[in-house]
Amino acid sequence: MAEVIWSRPEAERRGTPLLVMLHGYGTDETRMARHASVLPAEFTCASLRAPRRMDGGYGWFLLDYFHTNDFAEVVAAASGVLAWIDTVKAQHTSVSLLGFSQGMAMASTLLRLRPEAFAAVVGLSGFVLENDLLAALEPLERRVPFFWGRDTADFVINADAVAFTRTWLRENTELTADTYPEMGHTIEFDELADVSKFLRRTVLGKP
Repeated sequence: MAEVIWSRPEAERRGTPLLVMLHGYGTDETRMARHASVLPAEFTCASLRAPRRMDGGYGWFLLDYFHTNDFAEVVAAASGVLAWIDTVKAQHTSVSLLGFSQGMAMASTLLRLRPEAFAAVVGLSGFVLENDLLAALEPLERRVPFFWGRDTADFVINADAVAFTRTWLRENTELTADTYPEMGHTIEFDELADVSKFLRRTVLGKP
């Protein structure tokens, strides 16, 4: 990856669970990295920069309000993330994903391409891509723990995408879902507190 922000120096990463953080459309790795300090201290967090440059930031792939996309571009971006994970995963006890907005679409795509690779996935204020090629391999044989957090009044993610995401997550993951009224299209502390509890329970095995 071109740019990665780590939550701890390299000498302190070995033997820790890895949490790969994927930012939203039009932002960058710094927007996700700032949340690492309130997540469980046992994790090493790595916030990645998306490959497509756009005005004001970066994106994982080009899309519009209806989430129309070039699937070849989606696969190229996902393959880049998976290749990067392959270079670092040996020093970690597990790999989990956390994606916000378009980053949730990327995180869920990574899960669909390699369901055996991830201990848990967190998707915040985002969606799962509707794609016939990926659907041909589903339902996933392994139901990975998945936390889905959002505001039901968040109009950035259209209703059809929310409906598909809800159905897909119920059919393919071990789903924990929660909503946060008046949060909007962002990430707030109460949500991250629930994410922390989810990661402690599913990855660290702590109540």
